[in-house]
Amino acid sequence: MTGLARCDLHCHYLPGVDDGVRTLQEGVALCRGLKALGYSTVVATPHIRPGMFDNRKPQLEAAFAELCDATRAEPGLPELGLAAEHFCDDMFFGLLERGAALPYPGGHAALIEFAADRMPLRISEQFFRMQVRGVRPVIAHPERYSPVWKDDEVLRALIERGAVALLDLMALIGKYGRRPQRCAEDLLDQDLYFAACSDSHKPEDLDGVERGIARLIELVGPEYAELLLSDRPRQILAGTVQD
Repeated sequence: MTGLARCDLHCHYLPGVDDGVRTLQEGVALCRGLKALGYSTVVATPHIRPGMFDNRKPQLEAAFAELCDATRAEPGLPELGLAAEHFCDDMFFGLLERGAALPYPGGHAALIEFAADRMPLRISEQFFRMQVRGVRPVIAHPERYSPVWKDDEVLRALIERGAVALLDLMALIGKYGRRPQRCAEDLLDQDLYFAACSDSHKPEDLDGVERGIARLIELVGPEYAELLLSDRPRQILAGTVQD
């Protein structure tokens, strides 16, 4: 995999803060494994979700700084970054307005997840407010949301308003069930994904990520697959996504 510069914008390698890795050793193993799969940049996206993962920006920044200090001499790691996977609710928009959210490095975009069975109220209006602030909405794993299974126009409407969608690679190999897998294939076929990510939570996910990459290449070809894995994630970080 040498020579590749893949960029993973959705990963849970920060230990002990959510449902991702539990220890520093697991986090290092996950990051090292992603490097072996061609990733030169991996951004941690721990959950911020009230009542489930009550993380806040200072706590996560401290945990990330501790990890970086502990791994400074570790060989074979990609460049590491920190953001968060924000649950899309009023609290998130309040955090964003106060500068207390965790957008991607550079501040040009923020990762958002929805409830599995419903779309948030007034989401188009809220996404417009985000973009007025210069922050592009990045939608995590839309293939897992049942409203998108029923009508992909729900997702298309948000994309037309400036959001971008991230494919979870492991959806392509059926990790989350047949419906999300079929939806992921359909969304790929309609070119509704802007980029692809691992959403890996533990070192054991690496095999699934590798097989997901292989399936992505099989479905769209190597050139377009690398666009989704490398060029476009970096556009999100750089703030150069074209509407």
